Amino acid sequence: MITVVSYNLRKHAAAGELTELVRRYDVDVLCLQEVDTTDMPERIGGLVLADATRGNRLGLAIYYRENGFRVGASRTFSLKKSLHDIVLKPADERMLGLNLHDIDTGADFIVASFHAAPLTALNSLRRHQIRAALRELATLGKGAPILMVGDFNYPVFKENLGQVIRESGYELSLSDSRTYTRYKFFKGYYDFATSSGFEIEQVRTLPQGASDHLPILVTAKPRKAPNVA
Repeated sequence: MITVVSYNLRKHAAAGELTELVRRYDVDVLCLQEVDTTDMPERIGGLVLADATRGNRLGLAIYYRENGFRVGASRTFSLKKSLHDIVLKPADERMLGLNLHDIDTGADFIVASFHAAPLTALNSLRRHQIRAALRELATLGKGAPILMVGDFNYPVFKENLGQVIRESGYELSLSDSRTYTRYKFFKGYYDFATSSGFEIEQVRTLPQGASDHLPILVTAKPRKAPNVA
């Protein structure tokens, strides 16, 4: 069983909370969005920085528990851009994937931090980004279980999204309570998990800090453990 926390830091505002978050919830993997990649420590609690995006100052990062896992290949992906991305250029790389090897069980799996286009874009564009991200992740592990967490910016019509994800061979797992609180008409479930080859035990919303997003805690277990090294 692994524990993965996903957290949109709201332009790095919640970065000071991460050490306590890792300690309190015994986190194995930490997936971040809207992180200032020029101001990230090499270690947070018992976790070490595996990789971060480099195309923009605010981007994605993944930390992992060094005494539990070994890092394999990592890769960043640029996905189809919204008009917001083209004009303001807030983020070029919207997904960071990482291959991890569980030292105790011998299982290899892929974990990814994802940040979809903002609410100014259409849901159809976000669905395109999600499909493309999952397709790209499959190239990292040759059949290894995949867990992609992050900010999907998808507050309504999740039935359509769930269908798209199932058609891509993945499962959609929502958190147990809403994860976004900033705007009255857009409160809802923005942060969740998509997976293939994992048994998702729970997706739990954690208490709110300095971000307008609440962190989520995903507890999951690979259903199969092929050695893809």
